[in-house]
Amino acid sequence: MKKYFSWFYALTEREQKMVKLAGVALVIAIFYFALWSPLNNTLAQQKLLLKNQQSFATWVDDQAIRAAKLRQSATGTSFNGSVTQLVNQTTRSSQIQVARMQPVGDDLQISIDEVLFSDLITWLDVIERRGIIIIQSDITETNNAGYVQVRRLQLGKR
Repeated sequence: MKKYFSWFYALTEREQKMVKLAGVALVIAIFYFALWSPLNNTLAQQKLLLKNQQSFATWVDDQAIRAAKLRQSATGTSFNGSVTQLVNQTTRSSQIQVARMQPVGDDLQISIDEVLFSDLITWLDVIERRGIIIIQSDITETNNAGYVQVRRLQLGKR
């Protein structure tokens, strides 16, 4: 350390001022590039992430309200007939092949080997509008694009 001090004091007064100024500029540059800039960038990213999360939370809340309204509007219809009869009628009209159908108390459990996903969703919408609810479902994708396998779908009355 003595070596650096002796070197510094060996300089002229003007050179000492320049070295001091360069040292202060170096400390400021290190502070800015090592601390301030990364913290500022991280803060900006976190603010953007927070904004995105807040907008997503608002969207989820809106969808929850919409779903609740749709459930309330659909609760007025209840089905009085046999769930088995309704499933047989609607699957025939929707051209869906039911592999297995098994009554479970008042409910009905069905399996479908392979069905086009959009056809399944359309059929589920039809039976739900007729007063049938989905109690449980186990649906997996198949090797064919756009097709699913319904391992278990338990349906019941409202």
